Amino acid sequence: MHKTALTAEEEAYQFIQQQIRLGRFAPGSRLVPETIAGQIGTSRMPVRGALRRLASEGLVEIRANRGAVVRGLNRQEMLEVFEMRSVLEGLAMRNAVSQMAPEHIRRLAGMLDLMEQDYLDWTTAHREFHEYLCGFCNQPRLLGQIAELHSVVEPYMRLWSAQPGRGRRARASHQELIEALKTGEPAQCEAAMRQHVLNTVPVLLDSLT
Repeated sequence: MHKTALTAEEEAYQFIQQQIRLGRFAPGSRLVPETIAGQIGTSRMPVRGALRRLASEGLVEIRANRGAVVRGLNRQEMLEVFEMRSVLEGLAMRNAVSQMAPEHIRRLAGMLDLMEQDYLDWTTAHREFHEYLCGFCNQPRLLGQIAELHSVVEPYMRLWSAQPGRGRRARASHQELIEALKTGEPAQCEAAMRQHVLNTVPVLLDSLT
């Protein structure tokens, strides 16, 4: 069964995005359509379409003299992304809390326990925690914007997560989100999430200098 152009482009998009998120395609590295097409068993055209899509999302930059390269973030851009995340995820948590039952909050506590297990990919587990929490807002457009911002900074989060002592700091900050959810107060939840996201900025920027 032959792949349609649409499914082939989507497959290429998913593959390239994952490689960037996992840090396997590092910032500044060239993305050669022929090479990627060979890796996933498709033609160049779907890969080119996927690269244009990723460029529109800020993960890839298409340059006249070099073709497509993985786009890195400077300090100002990093700050901007986290400021946007703080506002959007704060809104998502504000709207999510009224839809959450005690068992959902208990599941978040369990996810927090799992984030400390060495056999798990911490960065992926961290993203799943945030996605599960924010998902209760039931606002697909908002969640789509948040997902794009997570993808942009995920390679840098992976570098930060490898630092000694990260787990203890991360657990305490995520526990504060759970405590805010237990109050059931939308404004308190929004404020807690905003502060949670912004608190990451100084330590993340320090780890990249």
